[in-house]
Amino acid sequence: MQDKKLEWSLLLLRISVFVVIFMWTIDKFINPEHAAKVYEKYYFLSGMGNTVMYIVGAIEMIILLMFLAGYKKTFSYGFVLLIHTVSTITPYKQYLSPFEPYHLLFFAAWPMLAACIALFLNREKDTLFAVKAN
Repeated sequence: MQDKKLEWSLLLLRISVFVVIFMWTIDKFINPEHAAKVYEKYYFLSGMGNTVMYIVGAIEMIILLMFLAGYKKTFSYGFVLLIHTVSTITPYKQYLSPFEPYHLLFFAAWPMLAACIALFLNREKDTLFAVKAN
């Protein structure tokens, strides 16, 4: 019984993390200029045009679908953990002035980071609706 609760909990975490990062990935296709501005402002990577954003988005989407399927968990869960860790830490200035407009929204990244860590640490137990090949 305890294992089933854990499996369902991990599945729900996997799906919810997927939904958030999926939206960020879709942004690279729908609004690549916005995605490029985010990369420039928070990751200090300038000059990333639409084509680069499409390529980054395509690679990200493939790995994200692997993550959703629970496939190659060490790689796909690790990738999701890495990109979310970077996206949580890089806007550090927003954490230093939390009551400026929209800065409180950045704090939502921390519980999701905890979810990514929990998924990575428990990846072998995340078996519900997961591809068996790992």
